[in-house]
Amino acid sequence: MSNNEKTRGVFQTAIIPAAGLGTRFLPVTKTVPKELLPVVSTPGIEIIAGEAAEAGADRLVIVTSDRKTGVMAYFNEDPVLETALEKQGKEVMLHRVRRAPGLIKVESALQEKPLGLGHAISVAEDHLTEDEDCVAVLLPDDVVMPTGVLEEMEEVRNRFGGTVLCACEVPGEEISAYGVFDVEPTGDPADEGRVMRVKGMVEKPDPEDAPSNFAAVGRYILDRSIFGALQRIEPGAGGELQLTDAIALQVEEGLPTHVVVHHGVRHDLGNPGGFIRASVDFALQDETYGSDLREWLKDRLKQDVDG
Repeated sequence: MSNNEKTRGVFQTAIIPAAGLGTRFLPVTKTVPKELLPVVSTPGIEIIAGEAAEAGADRLVIVTSDRKTGVMAYFNEDPVLETALEKQGKEVMLHRVRRAPGLIKVESALQEKPLGLGHAISVAEDHLTEDEDCVAVLLPDDVVMPTGVLEEMEEVRNRFGGTVLCACEVPGEEISAYGVFDVEPTGDPADEGRVMRVKGMVEKPDPEDAPSNFAAVGRYILDRSIFGALQRIEPGAGGELQLTDAIALQVEEGLPTHVVVHHGVRHDLGNPGGFIRASVDFALQDETYGSDLREWLKDRLKQDVDG
């Protein structure tokens, strides 16, 4: 689908914070940005950019640091490479090379120091136009499957206004690794199990203190007023500005805030274990690699069982 054919979404701009150091993937991230590590053959950031484009975004603002220029370069055209592939008749590969530059208009915003997710989002404010009343944020570590949750979130934003967040249900013993929502029903029976009103948020609570089992997933449609809230919060742990704190402040002040529960799969590309699982999941669905990989995995796992 071309940019001209896309359905207009609730938000025009999507932000991807990608300025982190990627320490959990060292030493490779000394030179290769974590966001460019391939899930099979497609970098994670292209998967996320495609999701934003499908949801109707016109513009993608990637928040980067001065040591991660390769992230922006990935979205540039490469005429020399494209010409070579065209001459060699490698049409499939040519299509893959051209996909990222053709997905969406991409701009960069520089975060000079890693001062937290809230700070990363704040540096992208200047890229919004005056008439934009909300903005999407997609964390590149989170891959949600199937796609489409952003479209559900847009529908909720149209109904209630304010901010809309994505949540998934997490087992109690794992909840302390997440930001957790304090929620209540919307009052509409059709929303049960799918949409809830947010009363508050707790960051990484002990299991016995968690207000629910609904944890934040890296998809947000934030009311434009979030930028003002980010200016009014104090830095938290490590001197960083936390997006969670700004959202919690707005909830306290009465901004309508809701969650959409994602019932599919979530992969965490932010650590090697999650990245491996995502790669296997995507490879199993790949028409080139899926069949052979599935048979190999069966044989390999059988060897473990048989000892």
